[in-house]
Amino acid sequence: MSRRSTELETPFAPSPPGHRPELGDIELEGLSLGGLETTIALPKWDVCFDIGRCPPFAVRRSTVLVTHAHMDHAGGLAYHCAMRDLLHLPPPRYIVPRENLDAFHDLFEVWRRLDRSTFPCTIEAMSPGETLSLGKDRAVTAFRSPHRVPCQGYALTRSTNELLPEHRGRSAEEIRALRLAGHAITARVDRVEVAFCGDTVIDVVDREAMVRTARLLILEVTFLDQRVDVQSARSKGHVHLEEVIERAAAFENEYLLFTHFSQRYTPSEVRQLVYDRVPAGLRERVRLLV
Repeated sequence: MSRRSTELETPFAPSPPGHRPELGDIELEGLSLGGLETTIALPKWDVCFDIGRCPPFAVRRSTVLVTHAHMDHAGGLAYHCAMRDLLHLPPPRYIVPRENLDAFHDLFEVWRRLDRSTFPCTIEAMSPGETLSLGKDRAVTAFRSPHRVPCQGYALTRSTNELLPEHRGRSAEEIRALRLAGHAITARVDRVEVAFCGDTVIDVVDREAMVRTARLLILEVTFLDQRVDVQSARSKGHVHLEEVIERAAAFENEYLLFTHFSQRYTPSEVRQLVYDRVPAGLRERVRLLV
């Protein structure tokens, strides 16, 4: 076993299912295992990325951002809606790729007939490049994530007023005087807080600046070694760790959360392979959802 520095013990130590990775002030709950289920919840944003089989922690999130219609990412939608109705929570909002909008409406109509329930919810479509408000100076922007079926990732942005560069370093008294004199002091700035790519090939990192610059990038890294080679990973529509390593210098993110590992790998293998192979400089920012 390799020696591990103290600061890496927490990110690479064992953790229970549905755990909360250490990500600074970003609160997150998640489950992700390739082919089984993926759900990532951000309680402070009241959103989920995908819904998997709808684990309990996801029920109270009112907005679900669906990347694509594979069962391990979207199979729990009707259950999520039913549980919220049972608990007398407000109807959920589902954001889905525009290509899948009609099919998701059909899906809920079938479940309403089968369950003899109303399943109250709102289903909205997004296309890559579009932005929707999440309230409170927050928004979500969709981007294309190339996969075997229509798939899109989502970037969560927060708008804040920030001091203009020319005024930085001035005293509070100087700032106050400039404001009273009618000068512009601040400007509205949109910051990408979280980017989630869903299932994808590595090309999304090359194409999307939001992916490379988000404070937190949630990236599926399904395959980790030569049990599945890079070309085979691409043919399946997934990311290989080797491709991440090749782009190590491109990631400007404060944190990267790797998810969706193949069931070929045990949690201990995941930790060891990532720790041994990812270069220093990137490795310290990586967290694992295992």
